[in-house]
Amino acid sequence: MQSRGRWSTAMFLAALAGGCSSASSDATDGDGGGHDVAPRVDSAHADTGKQAHAEAGGDAKAHHDGDAHEAGTKDSTAGDVGHGDAGKGDTGTATGDATSADTGTDAHADASSGMDAATDAGSTASALHVEGNKLVDHGKTVRLLGVDHSGTEYSCIQGNGIFDSSPNPPDQAFVSDMLAWHVNTVRVPLNEDCWLAINGAPGEYSGSAYQTAIAAYVALLRSNGLYVIVDLHWNGGGTDQASGQQQMADSDHAPAFWTGVASTFKGDQGVIFDLYNEPHDISWACWLNGGCQTSGWNVAGMNQLLTAVRGTGASNVVMAGGLAYASDLSEWLANEPTDPTGNLVASFHGYNFGGCANETCWAAQLAPVAAAVPIVTGELGEDDCAATYIDGYMSWADTAGVSYLGWAWNADFACTSGPGLISDWTGTPTGFGAGLKTHLAVVNP
Repeated sequence: MQSRGRWSTAMFLAALAGGCSSASSDATDGDGGGHDVAPRVDSAHADTGKQAHAEAGGDAKAHHDGDAHEAGTKDSTAGDVGHGDAGKGDTGTATGDATSADTGTDAHADASSGMDAATDAGSTASALHVEGNKLVDHGKTVRLLGVDHSGTEYSCIQGNGIFDSSPNPPDQAFVSDMLAWHVNTVRVPLNEDCWLAINGAPGEYSGSAYQTAIAAYVALLRSNGLYVIVDLHWNGGGTDQASGQQQMADSDHAPAFWTGVASTFKGDQGVIFDLYNEPHDISWACWLNGGCQTSGWNVAGMNQLLTAVRGTGASNVVMAGGLAYASDLSEWLANEPTDPTGNLVASFHGYNFGGCANETCWAAQLAPVAAAVPIVTGELGEDDCAATYIDGYMSWADTAGVSYLGWAWNADFACTSGPGLISDWTGTPTGFGAGLKTHLAVVNP
């Protein structure tokens, strides 16, 4: 979601109008023209991220961070991996020394090890990769089931530190509260300017300070056997500050961002790279290869971002979200990015207030993609603080073998500024969060 911002009613209705039928393209190639859903606005922190999505779909969808909210789960079938890669009880460590580098390309923190899907022999390193339409780790099928933890995309650029959490930064108790929900994955949104220390990002929270803090948090999560997804959430081209979500990644800085992030985490296959949070209002051609302009700067396509990642030698699993705020996968297979490693999955965001939001659409649009490549629902949520929509989606996803993560593990959202899973920082669920927690306990015991 576009965290820390709200959707206007007009944007919400426009998103709903798109539904399953608005599938093919957000815009015409070249200028970010036509719309599958109405454009979003990004506002600052409380008004920054939530305004974007909320303005495309209604106040309730206001994403604290501007991303749709999704929750990750796991297959209950025999052979699926439970908590983290290693399952309950496994431990391990992941270290990451992010060196100072304004461009981020020098940021090396080979967050090594962690505890991903360990084999019975006791291996502690993840070997997560794609096999056909499944994610596999040490021979075991894995579904990524968990939560999004928003804050690292907006706190830094707003001068409010790096994390939105209590304690701050997150500690072992914080992660243990997540583990009590039977999650195996946490998604961590990132800010382009804070990673690269450009465009006026506050010095005390950007560059090496930001990189080191992110690497340490990823290492903490990995040491608890959790997979971690890092995504490019907020960005801006040229001298535009990364104070919100855009239509797509920018060619000015996004490749350097991914070179730095991939260099940092390429030593750990348990870290997944989500190339861009929620592309929207561009064509599929621009989504794939860039070359169009939006907001006065050139777009970097998925192929360009993937090239930056693979250029570091990283073979980590990579996610590519569809159009219409990642809710449209109708032409994903026809425009599949070129990945020499084959470790590419489709990313989908599912909310009750717009886009592909019913079983008819899931069967028509998502099922064909899920039959060819893994789908990770990077954000899952609803704007009524209930669980009716996510219950239906999770049941469908369980049958289809699709992963999902709930948006968002932020107590200050609390179903008032966007879909919020928890009402306090110890993990007390909201009505919406209770639906996810209960379901995860069944499919990922």
